[in-house]
Amino acid sequence: MTICGVPIEVLIASVLATTLRVATPLTMGALGGLFSERAGVVNIAIEGMMLTGAFAAFVAGVLTGSLWWGLLAAVLSGALLAALHALLSVTFKVDQIISGTVINILAFGVTVYLYDQYFAATAPTVKPLPTWSVPFLEDIPDFGRLFQQQPLVWAMLLLVVVVHFVLFYTRWGLRTRAVGEHPRAADTVGINVFFMRYANVIIGGGIAGLAGAYLLGEVATFSSGITTGRGFIALAALIFGRWTPFGSFGAALLFGLASAVQINLQQCGIEILIGGHNYAQLIGILPYVVTIVVLAGVVGRSTPPAAIGVPYEK
Repeated sequence: MTICGVPIEVLIASVLATTLRVATPLTMGALGGLFSERAGVVNIAIEGMMLTGAFAAFVAGVLTGSLWWGLLAAVLSGALLAALHALLSVTFKVDQIISGTVINILAFGVTVYLYDQYFAATAPTVKPLPTWSVPFLEDIPDFGRLFQQQPLVWAMLLLVVVVHFVLFYTRWGLRTRAVGEHPRAADTVGINVFFMRYANVIIGGGIAGLAGAYLLGEVATFSSGITTGRGFIALAALIFGRWTPFGSFGAALLFGLASAVQINLQQCGIEILIGGHNYAQLIGILPYVVTIVVLAGVVGRSTPPAAIGVPYEK
């Protein structure tokens, strides 16, 4: 059986492989937001942290010739931007939504300006990371491509497990959840609320920056707005996943599947005829429609951490 002239098993393998690739930065972004929001700090600045991480990885990759150094630069830049968010939200008690919005605007403006000033004329590229394969599994007919992925894809899968363990089976995770649910009670038993919030926001920023580096590795060059709203979709995945690592990963897979279907439909040359005009580009909005539908059905039903968005007064 064939679809669009392609054997169905090949098409399924292509959709699944694309789903996993698309879900990787969304999952990382959601995990970055998870640390912050579980500690009680709203983080809508995931988009800006991912964008900054992508630009930092690009600069480091161009200067050193290796994107491996770019990964480190991405983590550090994301963490630095997150530290600014923590300073505004935790120390100065700025409204956390406003703080996140300012950071998103700042990240977009600074990265576009620096790129235009120093790189636009030459438009350099970076060498992408190598593909790592799983022995034996890579040779499975048609589905072998599923097991040939960038290192960050495998890192994302490992990160989901590690974050789940840290949050729900370690003292750090217990304290993180405590300051996000009942900071006053946590303070009375000796937990430093300010330190825990700072630390978790910064950890989350580092992970979000790594998500930006993955986006750079996919295209090998930087462009303004390279994240194209993925930070906000990651936030939606976090909410849809009910602030849990595996739930966020599942939601990211859903959004990734929508993108994979959209990509394959476009490759098939599907046409949408309305009034005699072809609106095939409407297929491109499918992932964003899924985001809206999911949020419309989930927001209000999910229960966020009780103290999220509430500055703590000593």
